[in-house]
Amino acid sequence: MTQTQITVRHPTERPAPARKLAKGAGLGVLSALLATVVWSGSFVATRDMADSVPPVQAVFWRWLIALAAVAPFAARVFWRQRALLRRHLGYVTLAALFGVTLYNTLVHQAGLTTSASNMGMIMAASPVLMAVYARLGGERLGARRVAGMLIAAVGVLLLVGKGSLAVDLTAGDLWMFAAALSFASYSALLKRKPAAIDPLAFLFTTFLLGALMLAPAYAVSLAVQGGFTVRAGTVGPLLYVGVLSSAVAFFAWNKAVSLIGAARAGVVYYLQPVCVALLSYALLGERLGLLGVACMALILGGVALSSAR
Repeated sequence: MTQTQITVRHPTERPAPARKLAKGAGLGVLSALLATVVWSGSFVATRDMADSVPPVQAVFWRWLIALAAVAPFAARVFWRQRALLRRHLGYVTLAALFGVTLYNTLVHQAGLTTSASNMGMIMAASPVLMAVYARLGGERLGARRVAGMLIAAVGVLLLVGKGSLAVDLTAGDLWMFAAALSFASYSALLKRKPAAIDPLAFLFTTFLLGALMLAPAYAVSLAVQGGFTVRAGTVGPLLYVGVLSSAVAFFAWNKAVSLIGAARAGVVYYLQPVCVALLSYALLGERLGLLGVACMALILGGVALSSAR
């Protein structure tokens, strides 16, 4: 007779694929959180230099700095994959247009006429748009996730409307809504990135194409508005948005979307208004108040509901 071995798994032990998926989901959430916190600081930096650096010039130098930051890590793999990137040039160009050229230009333009707090709050509309894109792509959202997103969205609207859902928008607020749409479109495109393209090569290429598309507008801005004064108050914020908000945060966000999807990463992104409001209060002196605290509680509650297992 042959002896049959029976393996008994402990009730709390998960199969290896489940453990791997859970680990990937955890890394995805942490990556989205890192990008969200860093981008929160970029709204403060953008608002801080809004009066001293013209928007198009700020964005152009942001991407030149970002290119210099990622080049030591990405140049070799970019060159190795140049034929692959050429085959998918249309897709990569579209991603660069929405994620690099348009999104950041709109953010810097908004910084001229709205507060850093409002910029962060309005950008919280992006997760709703990401969820719409995900649903159009066939992804099921689930009642709990939708309910959590709605609660968080109400918190954002109340915060922007100062306690009323009848929001009175400035020109800067409208620019920020356009930026939110552009960023959501970029995040939706990330799910279609060909798996063969290395993340660093993709990042470097989008930065390069985005800067090239900005070059004509930069030349016009120089001719019409003149340059800006190079000093600590301009170089510091540019280094922050170039190195951290561009190179580091975009890499983290792209990683998050590849692991957990744009809609789930968007749930974490709802924390951005909270981070921006706290940073604005600490660094720029923008007041928060009891209403701000209450709205933050709504936003955090909605995020917790949407992300609960």
